[in-house]
Amino acid sequence: MITLRPSKERGHADHGWLDTYHTFSFADYYDPDFMGFGALRVINQDRVAPARGFGQHGHQDMEIVSYVLDGVLEHKDSLGNGSQMRPGDVQLMSAGSGVLHSEFNGSSDESLHFLQMWVFPRRKQTVPRYEQKAFSDPQRRGRLCLVVSPDGSEGSLTIDQQAWLYACLLGHGEKTSHRLGDGRSAWIHVAKGRIRLNDQELGPGDGAAIQEEQELHVEGLDEAELVLWELPES
Repeated sequence: MITLRPSKERGHADHGWLDTYHTFSFADYYDPDFMGFGALRVINQDRVAPARGFGQHGHQDMEIVSYVLDGVLEHKDSLGNGSQMRPGDVQLMSAGSGVLHSEFNGSSDESLHFLQMWVFPRRKQTVPRYEQKAFSDPQRRGRLCLVVSPDGSEGSLTIDQQAWLYACLLGHGEKTSHRLGDGRSAWIHVAKGRIRLNDQELGPGDGAAIQEEQELHVEGLDEAELVLWELPES
């Protein structure tokens, strides 16, 4: 079963410096029907004005994954990490017992466009940690590239949850497929472009809950970028 979550039905806030869409309830947006999907709690699609961003703030007991679509994301945290991320880069911050961080648009003249996704951890109050890795266009082109997993397989970042994140770039007519593990559900989010998922069409910002499906077939209808979370059955 594939249940669409149309882009236009997401929560939205325009703060001038920040144009943000929330797939699930977040901040001032609340919808009791969309509090998350299994272990997946947040998918925010953010556009940040040049040289603006989120000042230092805290998190705990959450696995936080950021994925850059366009521009430069500048990160600093209380663990001593400082970095810049560019398109295709993935960051995983395991907040554990508590961490402070800030996120800014690292460019003075270009907009930043990125996804931030939160996943509930298996364990609470663990030692905070941070990972970041670049995944090239060829790695993601025409295939679902594993970027986050419970065991760091295939060079992915390691998350404290039975959750797997794939990133993919598809051109017009390009196809890929994926078989879900037994007893697993999935959530797909189209960041850019249009795709066909099995027999359903999804456009920019659309998402879909996937349950009781074994085979996923994805086709690009134009140049598209998407992420797929594979999760314990919700």
